[in-house]
Amino acid sequence: RRVLRWVGRGIAGLAALFLALILVFALVPPPINLYQMSEAWRLGGIEKDWVGWDEIAPVMGRSAVAAEDANFCEHWGFDMAAIRLAIEEGSNRGASTITQQVAKNVFLWQGRSWPRKAMEAMLTPAVELVWTKRRILLVYLNVAEFDEGVFGVQAAARHYFDVDAKDLSALQAARLAAVLPDPKGRDAANPSSFVRKRTRQIMAGAETI
Repeated sequence: RRVLRWVGRGIAGLAALFLALILVFALVPPPINLYQMSEAWRLGGIEKDWVGWDEIAPVMGRSAVAAEDANFCEHWGFDMAAIRLAIEEGSNRGASTITQQVAKNVFLWQGRSWPRKAMEAMLTPAVELVWTKRRILLVYLNVAEFDEGVFGVQAAARHYFDVDAKDLSALQAARLAAVLPDPKGRDAANPSSFVRKRTRQIMAGAETI
């Protein structure tokens, strides 16, 4: 009983910690996450620079949604239609929403372990409940990795195109969105034929959002 009591207290304490962080990060930019810390240690440093909505071209937000989560404005954290389709196809491709990615990137670690997935599933509805969609997308754009050691849309815009995020063109925004979710295997500045095709699809999708 004593062990169970301590386990229960530990779980309750962890839940309270995550809830506190969710409330704080609804207003304050997350300083750094576990993956960024590991990459900074591995690479000797990373590029990242938090920016607000007034410093991001509106087309960048639309491009990210078109690329990663077309139903972002309609679901509550989980895209059930995408999940059902992924199950039917025998993969998880396209099933992870922007909110799920934010929960993972901000609060958890990388990987496909069941414990991490379970925690992500619990954190996602909490993030949706406390944060606005606008906040979720802003955090996503600021923590997403766009190249090895390059985090956030401002650092990515400078890294690839030598412009600020607020000055991104529709083509540049779509190129950045096209490298997701494989930033180490795709290049926005020197796009492969796949990235070029993906860029055209994203530009078309962004126009309808």
